[in-house]
Amino acid sequence: MFLYRLFRGMFRILYRFVYRWEIIGLENVPLQGGVILCSNHKNNLDPPFIASPIQRQVHFMAKEELFKIPVISYLVKQFGAYPVKRGMSDKGALKKSLQILKEGKVLGIFPEGTRSKDGKLGKPYPGAALFALKSEAAVIPTAVIGDWKMFQSMRVVYGKPINMTELRQQKVTSALTEEASGKIMKEIQQLIDEYS
Repeated sequence: MFLYRLFRGMFRILYRFVYRWEIIGLENVPLQGGVILCSNHKNNLDPPFIASPIQRQVHFMAKEELFKIPVISYLVKQFGAYPVKRGMSDKGALKKSLQILKEGKVLGIFPEGTRSKDGKLGKPYPGAALFALKSEAAVIPTAVIGDWKMFQSMRVVYGKPINMTELRQQKVTSALTEEASGKIMKEIQQLIDEYS
């Protein structure tokens, strides 16, 4: 946790002075209980960008390959990351994610699963929706806004929690997961449209 706080402070300085960091809606992120931060994905710097304003530690999935590199593996573990196998359904990562939420922690996830090449929202994978449906965590739509050019403004916007109550009362099916995914992505897009 010490290393996490140390690097969080370093990233705060980097973003504030190099990218003119602007934080909007931080009050929408609960201070307690499970939270899912669902964000668009534009750059490799996105994870610490959306996590650094929050006093709580944010856990992210990271590609399995990183955990095979000794020093990198140690660091990403200290940052609260855990491995996920790309290109396939990873039940272990799914179970770990739900456990994080059950323990009342914060999970950061990019529903698109990869960085957008044109800056536009892509088609979401079902993971974020599944976590939202199978947990009682607050689902916070999050938007990274800006072009990641040095000394130009970058914004991170946290929206109000998405009401998932009605969907959570239904049996989880592929159709319901798709509906939940659409709801999440719609909220993210609205933040992008409003604050760009």
